[in-house]
Amino acid sequence: MNSNTVQSQNTERFTGRVAEYERYRSRYPDEVISTLVERCGLTPQSHIADIGAGTGMLSELFLAYGNAVVAVEPNDEMRGACERLTQRWPGLQVRKGTAEATGLEDASMDLLAAGRAFHWFDPEPTRHEFQRILRRGGWIVLVSNSRVRDESPQSVAFEAILNEYGSDYEANRQRYKIDPTIDSFFVGGELFRTEFAGEQRLTLEELSGLTQSLSVAPLLSDPRYAALQSALENFFFEYQQDEAVVLATRCKLACGRFSH
Repeated sequence: MNSNTVQSQNTERFTGRVAEYERYRSRYPDEVISTLVERCGLTPQSHIADIGAGTGMLSELFLAYGNAVVAVEPNDEMRGACERLTQRWPGLQVRKGTAEATGLEDASMDLLAAGRAFHWFDPEPTRHEFQRILRRGGWIVLVSNSRVRDESPQSVAFEAILNEYGSDYEANRQRYKIDPTIDSFFVGGELFRTEFAGEQRLTLEELSGLTQSLSVAPLLSDPRYAALQSALENFFFEYQQDEAVVLATRCKLACGRFSH
């Protein structure tokens, strides 16, 4: 299977999940912005590109700070949701493109951001593309904000459900182990990491919606869908307190820049 085929398959993994993604995925904490202001010199005048922008959650964080943002997203449904944000945020532009071929101009951006997306990128062509579009001395921030997978009984039990009913779940779990890839991406340059703890309190509806936003979850047309929903109900009633189940989350930032 060639890289273009793999890239196309990755792009389509979230087709049919946009409504759940928008409504149920955890938002990025404000500490992302304060960290970039303190450590990377971010100002409201900085020009930002959000690569693999999805529905625009990370873009909104920068837009609220006052930045102009170009959101680059290959998936048509995700990009459509992001385009709707332009009604609220006139500083947002949305373009079709990939991390490997953004379509942005040379040396046009002060900071490149990717939220919950870097693990889908092909690192080597992405590195060349980022070097091309980033201004000298500009920063790249790679952000993830996801559940903690192995630090509580409910986290472990939830992972077991995804492993049993999800599509190629273990392969995708391995995909998220990207620290060595990030180290290689910035080799010879500058890199620092930080993280912020949080949590999601989820009703049964929200738990189901969050699960359906994941690329591994079977869609309604899949024969495994009903079994997954049944397992989620059993999980919820075992671990809920005050009609909500709590899943710990962790927002991780890896901020780097290339040597010149």
